[in-house]
Amino acid sequence: MIGFEPTEEQALVVETVRAFAEKELRPLARECDESRRIPRALLERAHELGLVANALPPEFGGGGERSAQTGALVAEELAWGDLSLALAILSPALTAFPVADFGSEAQKRELLPRYAGDAFVPGALALVEPRFGADPFRPETTARRDGKDWVLAGRKCLVPWLEGDGALLVSARENGAARLFLVRRDARGLGVTPERNLGIQALPTVELALDDVRVAEAARLGGERGADVASVVARGRVALAATGVGVARAAFEIARDYAKERHAFGAPIATKQAIAFKLADMAIEIDGARLLVWKAAWRLDQGGDALRDATLAYQQVRRVALQACDGAVQVLGGHGYTREYLPEMHLRNARGYAAFEALALV
Repeated sequence: MIGFEPTEEQALVVETVRAFAEKELRPLARECDESRRIPRALLERAHELGLVANALPPEFGGGGERSAQTGALVAEELAWGDLSLALAILSPALTAFPVADFGSEAQKRELLPRYAGDAFVPGALALVEPRFGADPFRPETTARRDGKDWVLAGRKCLVPWLEGDGALLVSARENGAARLFLVRRDARGLGVTPERNLGIQALPTVELALDDVRVAEAARLGGERGADVASVVARGRVALAATGVGVARAAFEIARDYAKERHAFGAPIATKQAIAFKLADMAIEIDGARLLVWKAAWRLDQGGDALRDATLAYQQVRRVALQACDGAVQVLGGHGYTREYLPEMHLRNARGYAAFEALALV
């Protein structure tokens, strides 16, 4: 059965990550959004918590404590602090988790110890394509044999591109099936164009142009068997849904506290029926969305096919996050439209969930 109370260990993790988000992420959220950069020191301090390394296999330096449910709890708390910073902190999982799940022994030995090491190493996963109706299971980016190598051609977008020499995973179509390939960031034929987004402005993302990028046979994740892209997509949707709950919760709490303090006609606006009902609806929707995320994460931990549950959770969170953030802007009135308050940033970030795919993994 699904449990609704975290274990003692999970409760401790949540408490630790929430304190980190409150003390480290919230104070920097606006500054990072305005400057469009994330201090390296912040990423190193987050890495010391072991949020990704603890989930990697112990034989490669990790803690061996992989749990989608714990990952969802962590993602929510980090995104409650700030979405851009949360996605940056969790980016090593974009490469490390698929390699841990589907990589060959050689790929694991080469890459996983780096992500479990002492320094922060970014990861990147290129699934989204800049076209209408893009489908992660049917990429237009192709992989064709050329002797002993593979040649990749196509375009990708919304690829996290933090500074560092972390490995890049690219999805491409091979004989009608989606596969994942490891590509060096400095590979010949790989064009990188920085993107300017409405939200998540602190997180650098790029559009990739793969112009006959040549990779060795050993670069195909999982060898002949390949990687289970459906599993990667499901884990990505659960992770993103969890961050969406965190963003919605952050916006709701700001609106709730503001409504208690803001007086109009001699009383706090929270006592006005229109505001009180709006806040109540926001709270109900957020709690319901969280339960869908927990169910999908639980199914992942049971080893079952979680793609349907992950997709349902993500679709619901997309709607809830956007409505909650827009509602927070409305509750704050004119203040909600200014950069002096966070809801306008939350609203810009929440709007991106319509396009996000696999920007985080559990």
